[in-house]
Amino acid sequence: MLTGLRVVEFEGLGPAPFAAMMLAEMGAEVVVIHRPGPGSPVAGDRNLLDRGKRSIVLDLKDATDIAVARALVARSDALIEGYRPGVMERLGLGPEPMRAANPRLVYGRMTGWGQDGPRARQAGHDLNYLATSGALWYAGAPGTPPVTPPTMLGDVGGGALYLVAGLLAGLVQAARTGQGTVVDAAIVDGSAHMMALLMSMMPSGNLSMERGQSLLDGPHWSRVYACACGGWIAVQCLEPQFYAAFLDVMGLGGDPRFAAQQDRAQWFAQTEALAAIFADRPLAYWARLFAGSDACVAPVLRPDAAAGDPHMAARGVWQDEGGSLAPAPAPRFDGSVSRVTDPPQRGADSAAIRAELGM
Repeated sequence: MLTGLRVVEFEGLGPAPFAAMMLAEMGAEVVVIHRPGPGSPVAGDRNLLDRGKRSIVLDLKDATDIAVARALVARSDALIEGYRPGVMERLGLGPEPMRAANPRLVYGRMTGWGQDGPRARQAGHDLNYLATSGALWYAGAPGTPPVTPPTMLGDVGGGALYLVAGLLAGLVQAARTGQGTVVDAAIVDGSAHMMALLMSMMPSGNLSMERGQSLLDGPHWSRVYACACGGWIAVQCLEPQFYAAFLDVMGLGGDPRFAAQQDRAQWFAQTEALAAIFADRPLAYWARLFAGSDACVAPVLRPDAAAGDPHMAARGVWQDEGGSLAPAPAPRFDGSVSRVTDPPQRGADSAAIRAELGM
């Protein structure tokens, strides 16, 4: 889909390389500028997020290597960086000089706090951004601390995906007008924006500022329940017809305890009753019972178990890449199959890229 587009990525952590990986999976030529020395302390020397990319090692404290970086940017359609505000400017690689040399450049900036504001230059991580944006508030039952969600919620959902959307919009503008733009993608912005779906329920009374009192975080039919074996089962049968199907499969269709689906006053007692029922049987029993139904119930699977799920296996969602579990590219496009190369060794393409640049 993006064949012919060139992207230069300055090595970072988390959302920036994820965004660049998505562009590479869609066909863009992505060159990642790796720092000298060992790889990421989190991902090692061959980072899954580098798949589909080419790698050049540059020392951005060296004037000669800075010249190579500038030459790469000059021939690219988009740039991705995930440093704190001001770092790229100090390197002489900020938006102004880079866009002066390449007016069509779409300059993507990925941060937690954004390019401005009181915390812009402050350190932070995924959980801090979610806490500040309001997105963490509903992550847990009333009276308990909010749980730490997987990093995909902030880094990927509120960060990388918003950067990708901003870059693609900027590339459309550049193609139409010849002028690029600067994309300020901040996790606090994106994670707050993702809450629009929840906030849309407030006028109807289905979203409360009190935890455990909203349409999706309070009811007995929107919960994860423990099973006898220690496994977990996820239930979320929102619509009345799916709730009815759930009760029928459970053999509770005529039970007066569960007749009132939306009575908030009964939610706690209904949750307690369902918890006792689910705890009496192992996960395998419940998975078989609900298989093929419209009750909106699913077992909570580990990633390696998810790879063997019939539906996930049929779609090839999880793949084996060099002995490690890895997700297939998404989304999918009609008539197109995404094929990506394995993550390169750091600097594997250094000589070739320098030669292409005449340097």
